[in-house]
Amino acid sequence: MVLDPVESRIVELSRSLSDYVTRVRRDIHSYPELRYEEFRTAQLIEEELRSIGVETRRVAGTGVVGLIRGRGSRVVALRADMDALPIQEENDVPYRSRVPGKMHACGHDAHVAMLLGATRVLSEVREELRGSIKLIFQPAEEGGAGAKRIVEEGELEGVGAIFGLHVWSELPAGVIATRGGPMNASSTSFVIRIKGLGGHAAHPELTRDPTVPAVDIYNAIQKVVARAVDPFTPVVISTPRFEASKASNVIPDVVEIYGTLRVFDLTLRDRILARLESIVKHYSAAWDCEGSLEVTGIPYPPVVNNPELASFALAVASELGPTAEAPMSMGAEDFSFYLQKVPGAFIILGIRNEAKGIVYPHHHPKFDVDEDVLWKGTALHSLLAYRYLKVYG
Repeated sequence: MVLDPVESRIVELSRSLSDYVTRVRRDIHSYPELRYEEFRTAQLIEEELRSIGVETRRVAGTGVVGLIRGRGSRVVALRADMDALPIQEENDVPYRSRVPGKMHACGHDAHVAMLLGATRVLSEVREELRGSIKLIFQPAEEGGAGAKRIVEEGELEGVGAIFGLHVWSELPAGVIATRGGPMNASSTSFVIRIKGLGGHAAHPELTRDPTVPAVDIYNAIQKVVARAVDPFTPVVISTPRFEASKASNVIPDVVEIYGTLRVFDLTLRDRILARLESIVKHYSAAWDCEGSLEVTGIPYPPVVNNPELASFALAVASELGPTAEAPMSMGAEDFSFYLQKVPGAFIILGIRNEAKGIVYPHHHPKFDVDEDVLWKGTALHSLLAYRYLKVYG
C-alpha cells in the first residue's frame, strides 16, 4: 500500500506528538491506579478529549468513551486499557510511581497516552473521515474484566470493527505484530480448598492433616497436562499460591491452593476443570478430608483475531516499519470480550531495547518502555481508523 496525502499527514502529526505522548505517559505512570480506581486517569483523559472538542461520557464506572464524528454512518473503535498493578516499582527514573505498592508494570500508561495522541491526530483530519471513531479508554483489564462491562453496557452496538494495541516487552522496539485467528489464551482462576482437622504438629495422628493430600493434588495437577491432554495442544496450569499453617508446629484445618488454567479451547477448559475437581475430591477423601474446587473471578475467553482484519492491520503497520507475525501467547487479555461481539484485531508494539536496559518482562518491578517508539502506536491507531473507514465505510 502507498500512503495517500491524508495518511502522510497522519504520520507526520504522530511524529510531531512524540513529546506530548511521552509527557502524558509519564504523568499517568507517576500516579498509577488499580482496577476500577482510575479516577485521576479518567479525569485526565476527559480533560484532554474535551480540550480538542471531543465529546465524552463515563462507562464501566471509571472508563471513558470519546467520539470523533466524521461523515458517514460507519463506526470503528479503538481501545486503550488504563489500570495499573499492585507492584512496588524498582526503577530509578524521574517518573517512577509516587504511589507505594502500585505501578504501571504492564504498559497501560503508554496505551492511554498513544490513544490520546491518536485522538489529537484524528481530530486534525476529522473532515476527511468517512465515518466516526469511538475511543474506548477501558478500566480494569487486570482481572476486572472491564471490557466485559463495556460490552454489556452496549458500547459496541453499531461498531463495525475494533482494534486494540499493547506494548510488548518480548518484541524489539518499533516492531509491530499480530496474527489471524487465536492469539491469546483464555484465563480461568480457581481455588482448591482442602478441609481437615488441625492440631499440634507433634501429634499428627490426632489430626486429619490437609497438607498431605495438598501435596498429592499439586503433583497430580501437572499429570493432567502430561497424560490427559493432546501433547500438541497448548495448556498451562499453574498453582503459585498456597495458604496453610502460619507456624512450623501447627497443622492447619484448611489448605488453600490458588491457580490459573490457560487454554485456547473452552471445551477443553471445561473438561480439565472437571478432571481437577475429581482429583481434588478423591485425593482429599483418601486422607479423610473434604476437597473442593471453585472457579474465582471472571474467566477471560481467548483472543481470536478476525483473519481479514489482522492482515489489514499488518498491511497498515508495514507503512511504519518492520512487522512480524505475533506468536501465540498463554497470557490472557480481556480484549477477547470485544472480539466476541464484533470483528477486530489485537496488535502488539515492541518496546524492548537492550541498549537502554529496557529488558524486563511485563509485571516485573523494573518493567519500562522505549518511549521513542510510542509515536508509532499513535500513528497506527490513527491509520487503522482512517483507512478502515476509507476501505470499509
